Amino acid sequence: MQDRDFTPLQSAPRYNGFVNVELTADQRAFVQKAIDSGRLSSAEEAIEQALALWERRERRRLEIIAMVEEAEDSLARGEGIPITEESMKALADETKQRVRRRIAAEQSKTSR
Repeated sequence: MQDRDFTPLQSAPRYNGFVNVELTADQRAFVQKAIDSGRLSSAEEAIEQALALWERRERRRLEIIAMVEEAEDSLARGEGIPITEESMKALADETKQRVRRRIAAEQSKTSR
């Protein structure tokens, strides 16, 4: 059962106005604990951080969707590579070689 005891929270002015955010009792307690510990300075800061995380997640989700669509288009154009036991072994070997080259390059930079 969801807690319906809401307390409106007013966020900082953004986009020429205020937005009221209603938190459940559990959410208020969570935010208050962060404020009491000094991790956050205000409930508004909690909302700002939550929105920033959501925006990053949404941008990443859209990037992934675009990559999947590009992969599907590539397959539709016949540009796919058949996956077999041999092709997977070759991919693994190629990946190991790239990692080894990268490690060697990093080690040579640090040994200078």
